[in-house]
Amino acid sequence: MSDTAPVKYERELPQLLTQLGGVESAIKNLADEEKLPPAIYHLIKLRASQINGCAYCVKMHTREARADGETNDRLDRLVVWRHAGDFSAAERAALAWTEALTTLDAAADYAPLRAELRAHYQERQIATMTAAIAMINLWNRLQVSKH
Repeated sequence: MSDTAPVKYERELPQLLTQLGGVESAIKNLADEEKLPPAIYHLIKLRASQINGCAYCVKMHTREARADGETNDRLDRLVVWRHAGDFSAAERAALAWTEALTTLDAAADYAPLRAELRAHYQERQIATMTAAIAMINLWNRLQVSKH
């Protein structure tokens, strides 16, 4: 094996990947229980994956979003959501939160972002979104390490 070959996590850490899959399922179940709109769930996953440059995850989450009814127009403009009128105020709040938690900035002020989220979502929905953002960032980093 070459010193530059990607690590095969599925071979080296199968139990961990199984547990991470369980966490992923638990987050999805919470999203469903808390009535987090499916569009929000998909947009979170796709936007974080775009930021992190995870080609595998972008492809997967784009496909899943389309299968769940998301339009090509909105998916095409997700990367420039701040400059497109396609997204509701609630979606914009979730996307801003996703970006803030994906590109961490020591000088960031999270308070206004939380206030905007609270204008549209309940506490458990925000907690579920935050867990989904954290999880997709973990998956992105594992996958990007294979590039």
